Amino acid sequence: MDNIEVDDKLKEKIELSILFDFYGELLKSHNKHIFEDYILNDLSLGEIAEEQSISRQGVYDIVKRCGKQLKDYEEKLCLVKKFEKTKVKVNRIKELSEHMMLSKEQVYLEEIIMLSDSILQDL
Repeated sequence: MDNIEVDDKLKEKIELSILFDFYGELLKSHNKHIFEDYILNDLSLGEIAEEQSISRQGVYDIVKRCGKQLKDYEEKLCLVKKFEKTKVKVNRIKELSEHMMLSKEQVYLEEIIMLSDSILQDL
């Protein structure tokens, strides 16, 4: 396995864990537990299969199905995308506030107000 494949698999796991944080409660309880063990607890398909008394293929199918469901939720609801956009704006507000405090100037206040309004409109 080369580095590109490892990076892609790691990125996929990170993406799925973020989606799980937002939408995991929407999965069926049994599937949620299996997906959580695979993605968050880093158990192998074999370990989960043994624990759940199902085949490795069964675990694989559940993990793939859950991943697709989570991606479908994000495609429809865009909660992660909205969260990321808000996070960028909040970080900019923090930077501007720090500059304003250090410089004792209010030149940054207009942008802080604009960003704050933008966040409130997105909610």
